[in-house]
Amino acid sequence: MSKENAGNFFEDFQPGQVLRHATPRTLTAGDQALYTALYGSRFALQSSDVFARQLGLAQAPLDDLLVFHVVFGKTVPDVSLNAVANLGYAAGHFGAPVYPGDTLSAESEVIGVKQNSNGKTGVVYVRTRGVNQDGALVADYIRWVMVRKKDPASAAPEPQVPDLPDAASADRQAIPQGLDFSAFDFAAAGSPHRWDDYRIGEKVDHGDAMTIEEAEHQLATRLYQNTARVHFNQHAEGQGRFGRRIVYGGHVISLVRALSFNGLGTAVKLLAINGGTHAAPSFAGDTIYAWSEVLDKSEVAGRPDLAVLRLRTVAAKDHACGGFPYKDAEGRYHPAVVLDLDYSVLLPRA
Repeated sequence: MSKENAGNFFEDFQPGQVLRHATPRTLTAGDQALYTALYGSRFALQSSDVFARQLGLAQAPLDDLLVFHVVFGKTVPDVSLNAVANLGYAAGHFGAPVYPGDTLSAESEVIGVKQNSNGKTGVVYVRTRGVNQDGALVADYIRWVMVRKKDPASAAPEPQVPDLPDAASADRQAIPQGLDFSAFDFAAAGSPHRWDDYRIGEKVDHGDAMTIEEAEHQLATRLYQNTARVHFNQHAEGQGRFGRRIVYGGHVISLVRALSFNGLGTAVKLLAINGGTHAAPSFAGDTIYAWSEVLDKSEVAGRPDLAVLRLRTVAAKDHACGGFPYKDAEGRYHPAVVLDLDYSVLLPRA
């Protein structure tokens, strides 16, 4: 009897199927330190216990995207070990803050499947929930991923494609208990900009760029216990379309979030991922640039201290952003674009 885990192939997924993912993970201050070393994120809330306490939290929470990646990593052996590409996200929410010592686990439900026309792959849609040791939600999201078929001759399942929302539910955007921006220290945050300083349609060129190194993207992906072969095994991926290891798309998301500090330094808390597309793969040696557009602004009832920006951040490889047309008239992405991410952030209002 074979004992190794070959992962699930497209024909193994059925709508309604629930996957309980292995290896609960206790996070530590060391994880946050390594995450900072990988991306250089400078947001004050996740960097300083003093700053966090001034805003009403017990200590600095772990970075929201570190939490997202750890939850994501739990799902890979069951959902995307045989993936060709992770395609996109929708309806993502961040819940309870995660602190050093918290233990995260994850579970996914298959909510859709659709075989591709080539008969060799199909798209699998899952809804994933990550919880802490007390069962409190820390993150949930929908993602869809292209997965290989084990037997291309096997019958195609009945297509079932979920109706994906355009944005995360505003009713579920959780503001951490006790969080209060009335005493927000703008000097410590490194930016003077408040919610009122941004306008809908404004574009912020983050100016900086970062080159992806082979060792760093693989170290980051191992940090999240993401075991997808395309990120590590040169021999496995050498038989594919690119002949080299693909950078985990979440690595690009975190890199871009760190770059966005220049222009969005007071946007210290992620509330939601409304949607996202990995428009093209990234590889070691690519230099990533980013810019953001303000899509919407919303107040929070009864909260004069804070408010929400909805942002689109576009990342391009080896191409300074500067507001270049990232889509053509038919809606196709410019070849340099690797990420189009729609998300909501919390920042001080006054």
